[in-house]
Amino acid sequence: QVQLVESGGGLVQAGGSLRLSCAASGSIGSISHMGWYRQVPRQPRELVATLTSSGDTNYADSVKGRFTISRSNTKDTLYLQMNSLKPEDTAVYYCTANAGFMTGRYDYWGQGTQVTVSS
Repeated sequence: QVQLVESGGGLVQAGGSLRLSCAASGSIGSISHMGWYRQVPRQPRELVATLTSSGDTNYADSVKGRFTISRSNTKDTLYLQMNSLKPEDTAVYYCTANAGFMTGRYDYWGQGTQVTVSS
């Protein structure tokens, strides 16, 4: 089992910055990759950025050059540095982790943190 808790969301003006954190606990050593998704009401959840255990990253085109995903050296915290924020970045941001066990691979999600960017 893996537990994820996001923090760092809030209200910021357009052009500002925020850093989201995702604290992971439980079977951290079983995690192969982690990521951030976001969702606005009545829309599907969309990928923001992913980070593999080998350090490979992938970003949505809409955030490339503005957002950076990273993980702590202790592997228990995932970050999303968000710069040059735009009103369209407003969403609930979710942390996710994929972990493998003898019974199979599972996706875990945090409860989400709200990011609101005012124009």
